[in-house]
Amino acid sequence: MDPKQEIESLSKELEHHNYQYYVLDAPEIQDYEYDRMLRRLEDLEREYPQFASPVSPTKRVGGQAIGEFAKVEHAVPLESLQDVFSFAELETFADSVAETVADPVYTVEPKVDGLSVALEYVDGVFTRGATRGDGLVGEDVTENLKTIRSIPMTLDGAPKRLIVRGEVFMPRSSFERLNAEREDAGQPLFANPRNAAAGSLRQLDPRIAASRGLDILVFNLQLADGVPFQKHSETLEFLRELKFKVIPYTVCSEIGAIEAKIDEINETRYDLSYDIDGAVLKLDDLQERQQLGSTAKFPRWAAAYKYPPEIKETVVQDIVVQVGRTGVLTPKAVVSPVHLAGTTVTNATLHNQDLITQKDVRIGDTVTIRKAGEIIPEILEVVLAKRPAGTVPYHLPTTCPVCGAPVCRDEDGAAFRCSGAECPAQLVRNLAHFVSRDAMDIDGLGTSVVEKLIDADLLHTAADLYRLTLDDLTPVMVKDASKGSKSAQNLIEAIEASKSRDVSRLLYAFGIRQVGEKAAKTIAVTLRDLDHIMAASVEELCRIPDIGEITAQNIVEWFAQPQSKDLIEKLRTCGLNFDCTLPPPETKFSGMTFVLTGALTMFTRDEASERIEQLGGKASGSVSKKTTYVVAGENAGSKLQKAKELGIPVLSEQEFLEMLEN
Repeated sequence: MDPKQEIESLSKELEHHNYQYYVLDAPEIQDYEYDRMLRRLEDLEREYPQFASPVSPTKRVGGQAIGEFAKVEHAVPLESLQDVFSFAELETFADSVAETVADPVYTVEPKVDGLSVALEYVDGVFTRGATRGDGLVGEDVTENLKTIRSIPMTLDGAPKRLIVRGEVFMPRSSFERLNAEREDAGQPLFANPRNAAAGSLRQLDPRIAASRGLDILVFNLQLADGVPFQKHSETLEFLRELKFKVIPYTVCSEIGAIEAKIDEINETRYDLSYDIDGAVLKLDDLQERQQLGSTAKFPRWAAAYKYPPEIKETVVQDIVVQVGRTGVLTPKAVVSPVHLAGTTVTNATLHNQDLITQKDVRIGDTVTIRKAGEIIPEILEVVLAKRPAGTVPYHLPTTCPVCGAPVCRDEDGAAFRCSGAECPAQLVRNLAHFVSRDAMDIDGLGTSVVEKLIDADLLHTAADLYRLTLDDLTPVMVKDASKGSKSAQNLIEAIEASKSRDVSRLLYAFGIRQVGEKAAKTIAVTLRDLDHIMAASVEELCRIPDIGEITAQNIVEWFAQPQSKDLIEKLRTCGLNFDCTLPPPETKFSGMTFVLTGALTMFTRDEASERIEQLGGKASGSVSKKTTYVVAGENAGSKLQKAKELGIPVLSEQEFLEMLEN
């Protein structure tokens, strides 16, 4: 088949399967077959880029990051809705409509709790997507919207220009997965799926948005050139025929039927895969909508009935502490079982010590509880009138509940963290850092392999890496035994090679707080071996350039711990290099700060920075009055301009090379 035809055929087939899977939830092929077709399309587009479409299925994974979002003026305003909070208010709204419209008919739809966007198509091709913003002007988030698989990239039978409005949301399953990952990584949790969806859609890097599992429900036709409609319900069916994922709706005329439907949506809301916070009532007849018009704030023909959050009382039976992969201690309240928002709740998040202290939550307290964003149970407040005698304020433990190592509070945050070098709770994260490229650089030992080795009870500390055998590794590498054997042999060789790495890499691999790659190298070239580093006092470390008191204190405390001493002795027994093989620091550039800008041809940025540091200088990323020289390569930009404004000397790459050599 002709390459152009094959690309078009594959694209169309993949879009069909996207629709079956992400819109209809009725996949027709296995994931393997889909991935095989996608790989074939990627190969063809790489070989014949002139035939690749900007809305190809291959673009769904996210493209290059952008600097900022452009502003978009909406062709049709994205209006907000007036809220009503009771059936009495709803009936008042319906009475006002009935004053102008005889026998009004409405659609009732769930109100998705997400982020409103407008999708624009020209000649059936998705060309632009924008957030609602203030209703008149939003932000261009086209590249991020392309990563949402339920948004069609091309339409068959669409008008020349089409604009639809939808609500981007994060399904509960995606939200729970994302927060679990963030909790493991010691990152702050998203409060609810709406915040998570909004944050994901406004990521400057579309690849992050692509990883978040966003979805959309389309609920309004904004503009359709040359296609007349009489009813809103007709437009929704038209959009469904174009293969959009359309909001479910019911057509009602009697106020009793409308209120019954609103109650039904509320009763079944927890069966949905997404969050809703109400129901939307819209006049179905489009001509009647024009008769009613809009106020300065919202249309007169629609209203949003908002469901109140469900709040109940329960008793805090215990407070337990979990240790995440980064060592962060996360407290959770164990509460008496209570049915809330469709599920039985037995625990609630307490986030950190600051929140516990602020709300004064104690074991034995009666508390009010709700689900934040209908997902995460949270404690609202303590019912002090029901507090039993003898309760005491709760404080996080001073030692890790997993390994017993001291717990320390982050200098710049509310997190309490285990400092143990061999803490089992942090094993995956610690080993992933230990083997990383800038640390011990053990190629082929990814996180998945590390997890398999831990599951096989082969790894308990970093030292166990150096005791692995070919028989240990072969079964966990890949399913194919012959390939597994080869991969295992390569990994054995990579582990062996890492033994001779410079001690600066080992120091960085330990993961001591605030000891980055540069600090580790500076300490190593100054003190020359691990034994001297271990014996150094805070005062001695502070005399090393760029090592502050807090960093020095972290180093001394880390080496003083029994777990750290145990790990170091195990590594010594395994034959790791504890000496610095880098040349002693030179002082030629002592006190000087260099900024590199533009494209360098004689060095990479890392090579140039390393040479500056070897000569006692500092490589900085920004120009200031403290900058000594700016080294400008080809196509230098704003940094060069700022250097000229501040009168900072500018060196060409050749002049910089001569300075190094002389």
